[in-house]
Amino acid sequence: MTDDPDRHAMKMAKKKAARDKIMATKTDEKGLIIIHTGKGKGKSSAAFGMIFRCIAHDMPCAVVQFIKGGMSTGERDLILSKFSDACAFHTMGEGFTWETQDRERDTEMAQAAWEKAKELIRDEKNRMVLLDEINIALRYDYLDVNEVVEFLVEEKPDMTHVVLTGRNAKDELIEIADLVTEMELVKHPFRSGVKAQIGVEF
Repeated sequence: MTDDPDRHAMKMAKKKAARDKIMATKTDEKGLIIIHTGKGKGKSSAAFGMIFRCIAHDMPCAVVQFIKGGMSTGERDLILSKFSDACAFHTMGEGFTWETQDRERDTEMAQAAWEKAKELIRDEKNRMVLLDEINIALRYDYLDVNEVVEFLVEEKPDMTHVVLTGRNAKDELIEIADLVTEMELVKHPFRSGVKAQIGVEF
C-alpha cells in the first residue's frame, strides 16, 4: 500500500524537522575510542573503511596489526603501494595464535606492537590509529588490559581517534569506548566448506 504523495511529503517534512532539531544539539568534536567486536565478519574491514576515509580527507593515520602475520592482504598492499605517505602501516604479529603455537614469542610481539601503537597514538599528527586484532592479544593476556585502558584515558590526544578490533572485547575497554559495534554472525560460508577467498577475506 502506498501513501498519498501529499501525505507522504508532510510525514517526511515532520521527520526532517525532528531530525534537524536533534542534529542542532550535536556540536561537540572529540577523538573517539571505537571498538569493533563480535563473532561476525567485517570488524577489520569496517575499520579499514575508516582508515581509507581518513586517507581520502588527507588526514594522516596509522595501522598496527597485532596478530596477522606476513600474509599479503589487499588493504596492506594498497596502503603500502599507494598511500604510505598518508598511513603508517606496521604488521607486528607473526600469524594467528593457533599457527604460531609459541606463547612467549606471541607475548613479545604483542608487547612490541603495543609500544609502536603508543608511539603512533602520542603523535598528534595521526588523526586515527587502528589497532587491528588487539582484542585477541588482550583476550590471551599478551597485554594488560588495565595498562591499555589507562593509556587511552590519560594519554590519547584529545582529537585522535583510536579503533580497536577483534572478538571478545574486554569489558574494561567497552566501558571507556565512545562507539562499540558488535558484529553478529548469522551465516558464514566457511561452515559450508568454502575457504577464505581473495577480495572477501583478504
